[in-house]
Amino acid sequence: MGFQGYPTIEITYLGSNASSANGVLLELIVEEGAPPQTERFTTASDIREDETIQSAIVKMIERSGAQSVILNEGVKLGDAD
Repeated sequence: MGFQGYPTIEITYLGSNASSANGVLLELIVEEGAPPQTERFTTASDIREDETIQSAIVKMIERSGAQSVILNEGVKLGDAD
């Protein structure tokens, strides 16, 4: 749907290789020009398969009142911690 206004949440999955994400970074921007508020989760296994963390992400989106949700494709290579 593209940009629908603020607040926005950007979701980036993180991992040491492209096939497994052991972390996720959420960045909430409440208004244009505001610094992002960040939340990070990590697990030992693929975080995309963790129902508890995925449910927490959905609740954060709902509670923030986000008008735009940006899901970055794939897994960003790097340290999830």
